[in-house]
Amino acid sequence: MPRAILAILDSFGIGGAPDAADFGDSGADTLGHIAANYPLGLPNLDALGLGAAAKLSSGTVPPGLTDSPKGGRFGVAREVSKGKDTPSGHWELTGVPVPFEWGYFPTTIPTFPAALTDSIIAEASLPGILGNKHASGTTVIAELGEESIRTGKPIFYTSADSVFQIAAHESHFGLDRLYRLCEIAFRYTAPMRIGRVIARPFTGETATTFKRTANRRDFAIPPPEPTLLDRAKAAGRDVFAVGKISDIFAGQGVTHKLKAAGNMALFDRTLEALAMAHDGSLIVSNFVDFDQEYGHRRDVPGYAEALMAFDHRLPELVAAIKQDDLLVLTADHGNDPTWRGTDHTREQVPILLFSPALRPGAIGIRPSFADIGESIAHWLGLEPGPHGRSFL
Repeated sequence: MPRAILAILDSFGIGGAPDAADFGDSGADTLGHIAANYPLGLPNLDALGLGAAAKLSSGTVPPGLTDSPKGGRFGVAREVSKGKDTPSGHWELTGVPVPFEWGYFPTTIPTFPAALTDSIIAEASLPGILGNKHASGTTVIAELGEESIRTGKPIFYTSADSVFQIAAHESHFGLDRLYRLCEIAFRYTAPMRIGRVIARPFTGETATTFKRTANRRDFAIPPPEPTLLDRAKAAGRDVFAVGKISDIFAGQGVTHKLKAAGNMALFDRTLEALAMAHDGSLIVSNFVDFDQEYGHRRDVPGYAEALMAFDHRLPELVAAIKQDDLLVLTADHGNDPTWRGTDHTREQVPILLFSPALRPGAIGIRPSFADIGESIAHWLGLEPGPHGRSFL
């Protein structure tokens, strides 16, 4: 019985979204603009069809790539969900487009409504809060971490995403206490359709030594319908969630959860999951650094180097695949590091497929990310879902 690996390169868009202007992102192209500003060497992704997919999406082959794939089946996926956020992208990739608008916080200071923060402070018995603004996580921890340790006040902040984030020191504030605080906050933010409350623990004693840890936890609104993960689990299959996948799906449909910090550690856990996976299993991995460390921070060299590091290790994953396994490489949205602001960008995403049992070729532009989920379901012998259509 075949297995499937869905590897999501978080934010790795390839431009060309026809509705990009509706999001203020006309012309955004994560891959294209990185390649135009930094010399890229991605021979393994290119062999699977990355350059050809980029040409199909945006009309041009990015510098350093070709439109001559050597061993993969390639295509492009177009999002139909109303947002350009992480949950919408992931849920649609697994067969469930999101029909509603998420809630967001304004860019004012203070950012959060007083009624919200007052309720959380009272219920959690906090001495107060710090931050209360839009901020980069590492920046706000460096700015306010020492004061947070001294006063016992956690740091509340958000971003352009539909998130409410709380940073606190793992030992001085306490990791379990941080998780309980986030559970309280989630009860208040869920009715506002804020997608996630994220616990952001850190260690260190000074601004120069603070470091976020792998003990991040997301408290998320669950998908509105059963996803590919739910359907696989219901059919008795093992479902491995690597990285933040379990958090994004509110734990639904997951049988094995593997956490790690950093793309290379996440790559190791993906290989570990593949080694453990029985026939018929589904592995879903999120490689978060592309988005979190480089896209949002508008770091072109960092994003480029991370792509090349991933590409360098890709042969390890291909070598571990059995004859009837399927590897799918894609993304959940764009995050063009040359774009204005720090928000995600509305883009199409690549679909790169590999299996020894699959003949190379093109699958065109798919009208929904859900086609990816339905194709994996077909490969695994699962019943079709209500959204999307298999291209296999």
